[in-house]
Amino acid sequence: MNRYTYPCPLRWSDADANGHINNAVFLRYMEEARTRMFREVLATDEEGRRRNAFVVARATIDYKAPLTYRDEPVDVHVRTVKSAGASFELAYEIRDADRLYAEAVTVIAAYNLDTGRLRRLSADERAFLARYSSP
Repeated sequence: MNRYTYPCPLRWSDADANGHINNAVFLRYMEEARTRMFREVLATDEEGRRRNAFVVARATIDYKAPLTYRDEPVDVHVRTVKSAGASFELAYEIRDADRLYAEAVTVIAAYNLDTGRLRRLSADERAFLARYSSP
């Protein structure tokens, strides 16, 4: 399976009073992995970043097991599920070698921040997404 993997560190502040990682923090873990994954395809100048932005249109998370605070990172696996003209879907697994903590999906829209409108995915962006899709 073609996927991007980010070893995400856990922070003490991520945990609640019981030592469990707060459910909302899982969104941040997904964002961190996705942002790192997309570094090579994102524009490097401010104007390009504004014209070729991505925004989260939807996020769903299925929690499978409690994740407790620890020193070791958790792996966030990201893969492309599908893409269309102006959006794409990413699937995530937050896990370690022994346990799956959450599965999630985000729908991401290609967006122009200057016009406030959706935009079409470029050929380079589509090729990038294809690298992380299942055969």
